[in-house]
Amino acid sequence: MSFRERWAELLSQALKWPLRRRALFTSLGVTFWLGITALFLFASLWVDGVAHFPRFVSPPLSFIIGSLLLALWAFLAVWPVMRFFRAGGSPVPLNPPQELVTTGLYAYVRNPMVSGWLCGMFGLGVLLGSITFTFISTPLFAILNVLYLKAIEEREMEKKFGEEYLRYKERVPMFIPRLRK
Repeated sequence: MSFRERWAELLSQALKWPLRRRALFTSLGVTFWLGITALFLFASLWVDGVAHFPRFVSPPLSFIIGSLLLALWAFLAVWPVMRFFRAGGSPVPLNPPQELVTTGLYAYVRNPMVSGWLCGMFGLGVLLGSITFTFISTPLFAILNVLYLKAIEEREMEKKFGEEYLRYKERVPMFIPRLRK
């Protein structure tokens, strides 16, 4: 049994856990996500300091651009979470909605929360003027997310929603909305 199959089996078993236990693991998952981001941030700032990299965008421009990107991140992080709660679930794999969410931001990108998170990371990198965080850590974080989404989450969605998800996946891009229909 491959790692991907074991992971999918673990998630399907976890969906049967009591709500209290799923809530605990949801908290651990969110903490892990934030921890990885913090690790990327602090490692990047350390590399910037050791390598004596200058700020690549100086204030006040870094503040303006970074703040705009962080505001966009806040919108892209909050709106999908609210939509998932309205659909009777959460964005965490242990408590997914029972219906495929394809409206609102999900009509334009399949993963608006990840898009928002990456936008926020880029904004934070610009705000701090960190070359390493902006141009190495954020793209690396994006690659790790694509690998996870392709290997695990999309397969789970295909299994759960079948043709409906496959059609959705064909017409809606993963992270960046199409400029034309």
